[in-house]
Amino acid sequence: MCPVLLIGWPHQGLTRKGESASRVEETAQSRQDLGVSQTVPENGEYDLLIIGAGPAGLFATYYAGFRNLSVALMDSLPALGGQVAALYPEKIILDVAGFPEIRGQKLVDELVTQAQTSKPTLYLGHRAEELTEGADGVTVVTHRGATVRAKAVIISGGIGTFSPRPLPDAEAYEGKGLRYFVPKLDELAGKDVLIVGGGDSALDWAMALDGIATSITLVHRRTSFRGHEASVDKILASGVSVLTPFEVKQITGGEQINSVVVFNNETQEEQTLAVQEVVAALGFTADLGPFTRWGLDLEKKHILVDTTMKTNLDRVFAVGDVVEYPGKVRLIAVGFGEAATAVNNAAGVITPGAKVFPGHSSGG
Repeated sequence: MCPVLLIGWPHQGLTRKGESASRVEETAQSRQDLGVSQTVPENGEYDLLIIGAGPAGLFATYYAGFRNLSVALMDSLPALGGQVAALYPEKIILDVAGFPEIRGQKLVDELVTQAQTSKPTLYLGHRAEELTEGADGVTVVTHRGATVRAKAVIISGGIGTFSPRPLPDAEAYEGKGLRYFVPKLDELAGKDVLIVGGGDSALDWAMALDGIATSITLVHRRTSFRGHEASVDKILASGVSVLTPFEVKQITGGEQINSVVVFNNETQEEQTLAVQEVVAALGFTADLGPFTRWGLDLEKKHILVDTTMKTNLDRVFAVGDVVEYPGKVRLIAVGFGEAATAVNNAAGVITPGAKVFPGHSSGG
């Protein structure tokens, strides 16, 4: 089997009190339970290098083995799973083919088990800093000094490094009831919870906490939501109290939040809500970091690719949320298809003359 390397630059800029740290440690333990080795050489040579160990990167790892390529997987986080494992392990995912619903961590665990069959070398806790393309391969140097050479690279870097958008004038309550992620739903059991936001994360956490928290109030500054229509319908039919168009005016409390004043931004009506926990789901600011120094064609913080998932660099491909092309839809399910497309086309770069279509897979 020829070697394959996957490199990741996802999800390491978590600056709000490091809320994902415990989640990362637990995911690392999950990885050890699955028997994935993270012992790596200081330097290595592979057929394929993939950047990012989120869902698309993990599936690409598996698929590389299916194409008889050896694989190394690199990520700046110390654990596998990317944003799903670090931030949304208990989120119910509804749009993965074959699963009517599946929790984020369960999906990651299944992908890790599948990727194991390719016997990947893992470079975890390695941030890819330098990428240089040569005539017969690509050289990547990490922030820890490891030098990795591969015949091709697949970037599966999610949204890059990221940090949550803060709730204005609320920093004093971080660690006292204000949070930006909900890695464990049972931490909010029996609490009165205010969720601020109108996107999928806000809606998903509100639905997931319904029946666990004592009460849930969802506040959004607009009358319409950015999240999926089906999620909005479920929220409106649930026990979640929805206030629109409302915004947070003031948080009060001492060592713990005890109330929040919200106001209607059209009528200026105010309400005081007795809550102990506030989840600010206001989205993220992203930074592509070193990607911007690698000579890649970019558009609005995304890497431009063609129909083969190839970038403007001959030996560098990209998949997942980090890429842009006409009609791009940012879904996990789409990332899986992009991963297979990228690996199959990279195989032709790694071994000139190799077929793009390998034939249909089957067991037995």
